[in-house]
This record gives sequence, structure tokens and C-alpha cells, in this order.
Amino acid sequence: MKTAILTDSTAYLPKELRDELNIFMIPLSVIFGEDAYREEFDITTNEFYEKVSGGGKLPTTSQPVIGHFVEMYEKIARDYDAVVGIYLSSGISGTYQSSMTAAEMVEGLDVYSFDTELSCAPQGFYVLRAAEMAKQGKTPDEIIAELTEMKRWTRAYFMVDDLNHLKRGGRLSSAQALIGGLLQVKPILHFEDKVIVPFEKIRTSKKALKRIGDLFEEEYKKGSKLQAVIIHANREDAARDWMIELKKRFPNAEFGISHFGPVIGTHLGEGALAMGWTKKKSGE
Repeated sequence: MKTAILTDSTAYLPKELRDELNIFMIPLSVIFGEDAYREEFDITTNEFYEKVSGGGKLPTTSQPVIGHFVEMYEKIARDYDAVVGIYLSSGISGTYQSSMTAAEMVEGLDVYSFDTELSCAPQGFYVLRAAEMAKQGKTPDEIIAELTEMKRWTRAYFMVDDLNHLKRGGRLSSAQALIGGLLQVKPILHFEDKVIVPFEKIRTSKKALKRIGDLFEEEYKKGSKLQAVIIHANREDAARDWMIELKKRFPNAEFGISHFGPVIGTHLGEGALAMGWTKKKSGE
């Protein structure tokens, strides 16, 4: 059985890497007024932040329509027997549900959908692992089993400059948004039961970043080989500085940098920083 790997644009995997590993991608969109822009196709991350910088009005976002999923499945079916789709959390987007609805409309392709229960570069960890396994000839069931196991040790924590973006987009309740609105608190956020919730209340950005590093240290001390990524919303210098600091503190971990693209950037706002990690497979 020949298995394809599909993900959505919010994994923010570089096109060169997707091409190298034969990963298919279906985009989400940002909508400014009457105009919709598909991530990576119609608008780049830099163009998005230029458009919203200086207090510009943030757009709304849209998941892929079912028809686009059907078209993607039909394209994949020309060369593959099955597809494993790996998507951002169903608690913040209907993309995962749309993927399953569209699967019922296509013949000649076995469709498997996986809800990562998070997003961005940590979502990419799942996609890359799945692509490795597909290349090795593993079955969709074996791939899904491995991804499910990965949930036990894949984590993501993030900090935003303004919780109102999450509140406005319906990704955080008004009560939860109040946590950061009072006394200039910088709460650390994470995904729990597929939705974004506060993890801890921290007074300053510096202390919040240190706390995220401490959470990473708890896993690092267990001795497993860890792969980590720093993610930023138009704060590359800050992300790089943080990564350098973490590399010194955790020399045996592997670090990279990614970004919050237009769709996730819409909900987090400019200035957000995050860190995600997972275990590397033995032998990697």
C-alpha cells in the first residue's frame, strides 16, 4: 500500500521540506474585508505582518472548504492508495472535521485523519514522523498508532502580548482573557482537551520564558533525546536570542526556529513566542 501524507498550512513546514518528503498541504485562509488569502499561496507571512503592523485591523480566518479537500483527495488518489491527514486541533478549527466529511465523498482512496490537538511547529513534528514512516512503507494504521503514542510526550507552551486577539477570535473565553488583562500578567498558555487555556499566571515576559524553559528541563533531565522548536510572531531576533540561551542550557537537545503564520498569527497577535518539543526516536 502506498500512503500519502497530508497536512494543513498551520504546521508551517517550509515548502522545500514538504517537496523533499512528498508532503501534501491544504491551506487555511485569512480574510481581510471581502478578500480571502490562502496561506503560502496568496499571502506570505512577511506580507501578513506588514499588512497588520502598526495596529492594523486583524483579519478573520477560514478553514479549507470541503470541496478543496475533495479535490486534494482526488489528486492524491491518482498515485496513492491511502492518505494520512494530520491537522491542527479540532478545538480551534473545523479543518479536521471537514477532512473526514470530504472523505465520504471520494472513492478509491483510504482516508485517515489525525487530530494533533495543537498546532504550528509541534504539529509539524507529527507530520515529519508520519512522512518518515510512509517512506519506510509503514501502513496507515501503523502511522496513526505512532502519532497517537507521540501525544504522550509532545508539548507546546506559548505567551502572547495581548489576549484580546484570542478572545475576539473565540479561541479563549472572556473569563480566561481577564487573567492577562489584570495587572499586566503574562500568562503561559497551552492546549488542554484540544482548546487553548491558561497554564500559569506569570508577571513578566522574562519570567514566563524562564518558566517554559524550566518545564522543558523537567523532560530533559529524564535523559531522552529531545527535539525542540522556538516559534515567533514577527519576533525573529527575540526567538533567536531565546534559542541561543536554551542551547547553552540544554546542549544535548536539538533546537530549531519556526513562526506563527497568517492564520495562527491572527489569533495570537504580533509578538507571541512559544516553545514546543517532542522526543526523538532512538537512533535519530
